[in-house]
Amino acid sequence: QVQLVESGGGLVQAGGSLRLSCTASGRTFSSGVMGWFRQAPGKEREFVAVIKPIGTMTYYGPSVKGRFTISRDNAKNTVYLQMNILKPEDTAVYYCAAASAASLSTDYKRGGNYDYWGQGTQVTVSS
Repeated sequence: QVQLVESGGGLVQAGGSLRLSCTASGRTFSSGVMGWFRQAPGKEREFVAVIKPIGTMTYYGPSVKGRFTISRDNAKNTVYLQMNILKPEDTAVYYCAAASAASLSTDYKRGGNYDYWGQGTQVTVSS
């Protein structure tokens, strides 16, 4: 059974930093795509970042570009999200997602293109 487990969420003041981790078990995703999404109360799920296996290409949502960094450690089957210069509008539940295989034609900004999801971790940024 495949599981994705996020950790690292919490309460932080505006301008601070947090590092989220997501560790997969049950299979390896070294050749797959790993992503982060978030959902704030009353809002739709929002794409945050994705990292592809080939050349570790990364893409970011416009609201986090320049502040967040996604990375992966295939040996640990783990993906990270370093979040800097946090703002109150970053408050949300953050979800890790994994796609079993990478495709050049797939839009990984869409949550429907992922096969597995974590349970989410709360990030709260106070002003």
